[in-house]
Amino acid sequence: MSTTTALGTFRLRPLDPAADAPLLHRWVTHPKAAFWMMQEASQADVEREYTAIAADEHHHARIGLLDGEPVFLMERYDPRHVELVGLYDPEPGDVGMHFLVAPTDTPVHGFTRAVITAVMEHLFADPATRRVVVEPDVGNTAVHALNEAVGFVPEREIRKPEKRALLSFCTREQFAKAVAA
Repeated sequence: MSTTTALGTFRLRPLDPAADAPLLHRWVTHPKAAFWMMQEASQADVEREYTAIAADEHHHARIGLLDGEPVFLMERYDPRHVELVGLYDPEPGDVGMHFLVAPTDTPVHGFTRAVITAVMEHLFADPATRRVVVEPDVGNTAVHALNEAVGFVPEREIRKPEKRALLSFCTREQFAKAVAA
């Protein structure tokens, strides 16, 4: 599936842990990726982490491309089995999501919003997806604003082993209303 915007065409491809490790390592260890919590990771650590994700039937990673160039990382997970087990009561059709935009020295206004919109379109392209759930760090106010812009509604703060997170949800209807506005 692809999404065409004023910025170009976004497309997602499966992540290849070995081939993509150098690229991902640059992204996840960049100071702007502090909330990704991999600042001190080696390239081998990154490859190991994404090899484990690739082997997990409930967790998938994709590289997001803009006109063929890698520009973001997206993870989709089943919150019944990964990340949020025991922290909330999942509903049928819940899908968890993480995304990370590649660092750049030349930011483009509206780019990150276009990325999260493309990610959400990708997730909702699956008719089984009824609601997307996210759990960003409570201190990540920039992502809270982006989430709200595409229809997420915060429910409550939760405590995960690695962080205090803001559990938020976005239904298909909330997303459609937000992007139409």
